[in-house]
Amino acid sequence: MNDIIIAILRSGTPLVYVTLAGVIAQRAGVWNLGLEGLMIIGACATILGIMLTHSFILAIFIAILLCVAASMLLWFVIEKLKANPIIAGLGLTGLGVGGTALAVEAIFGSQGTVTAPFGVPKLGPAFGSYGVLSIFVAAMPFVVFAMWLLLRRSRFGLQLAASGEHPFAARSVGIQPQRMRLVALSIGGMLCAIGGAELAAGSLQFFAQGMTAGRGFMAFAAVIFGAAHPVGATLAAFFFAIASALGIRAQLMFGEKVPHDLLQALPYLATVFGVWLSGRLSGAKTAGSFGELKDQ
Repeated sequence: MNDIIIAILRSGTPLVYVTLAGVIAQRAGVWNLGLEGLMIIGACATILGIMLTHSFILAIFIAILLCVAASMLLWFVIEKLKANPIIAGLGLTGLGVGGTALAVEAIFGSQGTVTAPFGVPKLGPAFGSYGVLSIFVAAMPFVVFAMWLLLRRSRFGLQLAASGEHPFAARSVGIQPQRMRLVALSIGGMLCAIGGAELAAGSLQFFAQGMTAGRGFMAFAAVIFGAAHPVGATLAAFFFAIASALGIRAQLMFGEKVPHDLLQALPYLATVFGVWLSGRLSGAKTAGSFGELKDQ
């Protein structure tokens, strides 16, 4: 049982951090489809940073710096150049995937797997079997709670929601929606850097091309499934993580009895199901509201 819980935490923690980045962006009025690109930038920068500086602190600082810079670039393209946010986000994902491959080839002369001498610090023997988990896993519940407080119980969260939902009204009371979106995307960049670092250097210690494998899009789906609420989106992210962990477990249990590709597709099928279910629930809620209006 402990092995399953550890597998779910390892699989779900990177997804939660990136999902929270999507939540805060959505609250600011930006559907951030660049999460995949930001996550892979964070993963690559962490591993390369560890190899080049031999310091985890410097490596995570470099990853955060690059992800925040990429998020600011997204903000500039959306706000100043008036680009479509969906297209701009997909462009950022392409930049992240292609840019990390180019960086690895430029530094090492090939696009193979890059292995770091160490990864994210672990909890240690004091936590028993859970000591193999990284400090980012332990910090994750506190980050979720802090995000809930920030978005749902603070003045900043109210201003952010106003900027995303009613920007003209927000301007009338002195709030600057553009600045709020910049802050939201920058915080999201930090969270994506941590998510990428946990993915590449948490339980693993290497970076490979395409290692995010669509997790950024899963996180985006979790934002939709969780109605852009920090807690709801976190639960949605763990729903996808459980599907992923069960897929791995099924491969070990059933071996060749079940098609390997089908088992690998379980998390993505769960993502499609989650988006479909979210749409059905939203549609039912909208229909209910419309019926109440007709009755009145």
